[in-house]
Amino acid sequence: MTVRLRAAYAPLLALAGVATLLAVFLGAPPAWLLICVGLLLALLALVARWSPVRSGVVAASLGVTAVAVWPLPLMWETASWLEVCAAAAFWAVPALGALAAGGHLRRQASRMRQAVRDGRRDQQLELARDLHDFVAHDVSAIVVQAQAARFVADKDPEQAVRALERIEAAGLGALASMDRTVHALREAAGARSVSVPGTSELPELVERFEGGVLEADTTAAGELSREADTTAYRVAVEALTNVRRHAPGAAIVRVRLHRVTEGIELSVANSAPARGAGGLRGLGLRRRSGTGLAGLRGRVEAAGGTLRAGASADGGWRVRAVFPARGRTLG
Repeated sequence: MTVRLRAAYAPLLALAGVATLLAVFLGAPPAWLLICVGLLLALLALVARWSPVRSGVVAASLGVTAVAVWPLPLMWETASWLEVCAAAAFWAVPALGALAAGGHLRRQASRMRQAVRDGRRDQQLELARDLHDFVAHDVSAIVVQAQAARFVADKDPEQAVRALERIEAAGLGALASMDRTVHALREAAGARSVSVPGTSELPELVERFEGGVLEADTTAAGELSREADTTAYRVAVEALTNVRRHAPGAAIVRVRLHRVTEGIELSVANSAPARGAGGLRGLGLRRRSGTGLAGLRGRVEAAGGTLRAGASADGGWRVRAVFPARGRTLG
């Protein structure tokens, strides 16, 4: 149905209403008047559904009036004023019902459009959070390695070269994350779907992290749902990013994925930063705002899990997310 046809409904209803009123007062046969009434009811529903409000109100007023008064000439000489008013009110009911039906469909369509807009906005926010969670990790690594390379460039060129290699790997990781985001946008537009990173990519993620140690139970990882698997990877990315930002001197960062009593646990724990390591922060590694662990808590809970974060006994920091095994829920 084209916009041009929809715009014609209100003028058609107005024209049909005026024509019916003229036919009523000129004494047209009742059979013809009933046909006009049926046409008016259909046009009233279409106008309420499709026409602009301003023109629709004028046309609907004429249409309702024409439907309500059509039987009056038939009973004008024999009926009382009360009976005439009752007849007009009786025939106004189907006219108002047609308007109500069209208005209901219009309201439902408006709600559906709003739901689509809300869904698109939520998807855009989701993609923005994903881009932050994944890219911020690699960008933080680039900053830290660049600062480290500047310190060791004169004394140990070989270490500087290794730092540059790690910078290159982190940059490629950031590009890959942005590429996945672009593919996700294309998928929303109807393109072919792409894979979402999950716990299977933890080894590559931890390998790029200096001092990172991974202990992963592949059997336990297989018991995660698809949503929990993706969320667990995001928890690891965010936790490692926070280690780089706020504890760059931590000697060991241990990432564990294993089965516990409550379900499947992913934990990221870093040792206490070495003394003097905070100097890197003064050279430009400042705290930045972002979705952070607070934003991840909602993701984890949406996947049926729980998230805890706090200081560990050795002075470090530990993030712990527990997800239900597939087919089970956390009690």
